[in-house]
Amino acid sequence: MKHNHFKLLLQTLVVLLFVGGIYLFIKPEKQATKTPSSQQASSQKVVKNSKESTGLPKVSPKDWELILVNRDHMTEELSPELVDVNGVSVDKRIEQATADFLAAAQAIDPQEHLISGYRSVAYQAELYQSYIDQEMANDPSLTREAAEALVQTYSQPAGASEHQTGLAIDMSTVDSLNASDPQVAQAVQKIAPEYGFVLRFPDGKTKSTGVGYEDWHYRYVGKASARYMTKHRLTLEEYISALKEKQ
Repeated sequence: MKHNHFKLLLQTLVVLLFVGGIYLFIKPEKQATKTPSSQQASSQKVVKNSKESTGLPKVSPKDWELILVNRDHMTEELSPELVDVNGVSVDKRIEQATADFLAAAQAIDPQEHLISGYRSVAYQAELYQSYIDQEMANDPSLTREAAEALVQTYSQPAGASEHQTGLAIDMSTVDSLNASDPQVAQAVQKIAPEYGFVLRFPDGKTKSTGVGYEDWHYRYVGKASARYMTKHRLTLEEYISALKEKQ
């Protein structure tokens, strides 16, 4: 009797062990489904970049108002259709925006006026050379290369100047670069996006633009782009790069 009871217990134990083994074998491994931290970080980065891209205005880097002209993106003569706004020539497509921006700037300081607008490639070549000659005359020890490097901090060679687009204007209370009242300059810079303009060469962005701070040089890029660039402190070079990454 005892022998039969012992045999029954042994059989029961064997069955339990067998069932338990099957459960452990087929039980899903939770750890295997956990996303690695590196993958999580990558996913978070993609989501962040996606949100930033989504926030970009619905414009194309190929749009006429976003043409990029600098020493790395030189162009031939563009020959835009020009109109006169208070004594300077601009692309006809920005006539009203320029006039409105000037009026708003003059409401801040009546001395605000347009200094320069469109320049042909030929005229820019003459102007650029005159600056080099002037720098060498002021300091005879300068080589042409040194004088040209100095000039490029405030003027660009023919083909690399935004003025040939007809979309750039120089506007200030005085006819000297960075000589305007800083408070007035900042106030004008603040309202510029409402008229589609941005300060093209902001302080601290020389590495991006290749040009030092200019308080008077404004570039038309359209209202949506101007507001976005100003909000995110982007140069045109940086903005174009962001738009291309989005495509």
